[in-house]
Amino acid sequence: MVVVIDPQIAGISGDMLLCSLVDLGANKAKIIEGIRSIEKFLPNSKILNLDFNKVKKHGIESTELVLDISEDVHERKGSDIKKAIIDSTSVLDLSEQAKTFAESCIDTLITSESKIHGVSEDSVHFHEASSIDTLIDIVGIAIALDDLALFSEKIICMPISVGGGTVKFSHGIMSNPASAVLEILKNSGLLIQGGQVKDELTTPTGACILVNLSNLSSEFYPKMAINSIGYGSGRKSFEAFSNVLKIVRGTEQNHFDMDNVHVLETNVDDVSGEILGNLIEKIMSKGAKDVSIYHGITKKGRPTNLVSVICDSTHMHELMDVLISETGTLGIRVSSSERFTVPRTTKDITIRLEGIDFEIRYKISTFKGKSDFKIEFDDLKRLSDALDKPIKQVELLVRKEIEKHEV
Repeated sequence: MVVVIDPQIAGISGDMLLCSLVDLGANKAKIIEGIRSIEKFLPNSKILNLDFNKVKKHGIESTELVLDISEDVHERKGSDIKKAIIDSTSVLDLSEQAKTFAESCIDTLITSESKIHGVSEDSVHFHEASSIDTLIDIVGIAIALDDLALFSEKIICMPISVGGGTVKFSHGIMSNPASAVLEILKNSGLLIQGGQVKDELTTPTGACILVNLSNLSSEFYPKMAINSIGYGSGRKSFEAFSNVLKIVRGTEQNHFDMDNVHVLETNVDDVSGEILGNLIEKIMSKGAKDVSIYHGITKKGRPTNLVSVICDSTHMHELMDVLISETGTLGIRVSSSERFTVPRTTKDITIRLEGIDFEIRYKISTFKGKSDFKIEFDDLKRLSDALDKPIKQVELLVRKEIEKHEV
C-alpha cells in the first residue's frame, strides 16, 4: 500500500492533515473522544466545541475542523507542551509507533525553535504553538493514523507549497516561509515550492508532522491503483484555489521502492591512485550509499578522475567536507535524484563451519514474485581469513546453509 500527501496547491497545517485523515475514513467519534479526554493535560485551556463538518471550498467538498476553545494563556514552555503530549498518548489506546510519532513531532518543533533563537531546548517558549490547537493536531493525527493503520505503509509527499509574502508572529514580521518552517524542513528530503498567494500556506506544526511521517518526496504520483481519497479543509479561503489538502491511498503497482538521493560529483586531475583508494573507503565509512571513480579527459587534453558519490541529505555536508579535505578539489556539483530500488530486507544467520560459529549478514531482494539473496562481502572476507579458504569456496558453503534456512 502507498499513501500520497499532496500539499502542492494549498500547503499543509495540522488541522488540514487531521481533517483529510477523517475524510479518508478515520473514525471521527474515536478522535473526538480521544481529544476530549486529554484536554485536562493543558491547564487554562478548555475545548468548548469540537467536531468535523463537511464544507465546500471552491466546489471541492472536504472535511473541516470545527473548534471553539477558551484559553487564558499566551505562551507556554515547549517542555510543558511535550509533557502534555506524552501524558496524553500514555492514557490513550495507541500503538508504540503512534506514541513515538507524537513525541517526535513536538521534539522537532522544539529543536527548530532552539536553533532559531539560540537557546537550549529546555528554555524554548512557544507563542503561536502554545495553544491547545497544537495538542489537538498532533495527538488527533496520531489517533487517526493508528486507526487507518498508516504507520506501516509507504508515505510519499508531493512538493510542499509554502506561499510567499510576509508572516506576522510574536517576534514581529518576517518573510514567508517563516524560519521555523525552513528549519524543520531542512535536510528532510522533502521539497518545497512557493505558491499562488502572498500568505502562509504551510505552518510549523504542519511541517513538523510531515517530516515525521515521510522523507520521500516526488513531483509525480507513483503508479498506483486508487482506493480512497481524503480532502482536508484549511480555515483560510483564497480566491484562486481551494484551500484543501489532498491525501490519496492506494495500492502501488510497480515492483520498486523509491527514495530521494543526492549525487555529489567533482573532477580531480592531481590526485594519486593511493589517495583515491583511501577516499573510497573513507567516503563509504561516512555514510555514503555508493561511490564511483571514472577516468576521463578534460580541457586541454588533461587526464582526470570523476568522483561520483550517492548519499542522503543527512550525510551530504559531511561527505562534501571529506571530498574537499582529501582531494583538495575547489568545487562540487550537487544534484538531487529520485532512486528506484528493488525491495530488500537484511537478515542475520549463525553458521557453524569447522567447529566455529560465524555471524553472517545477507540481503534478500524480491522482484516480480521471485526472491534472491546476496551475502555481505565483508562477512565472507572475515570467514575466508579465519578458515584460510578462498572466498569463492566459502561463499558456496555459506550459500548452501542460507538456502537450507530460507527454504
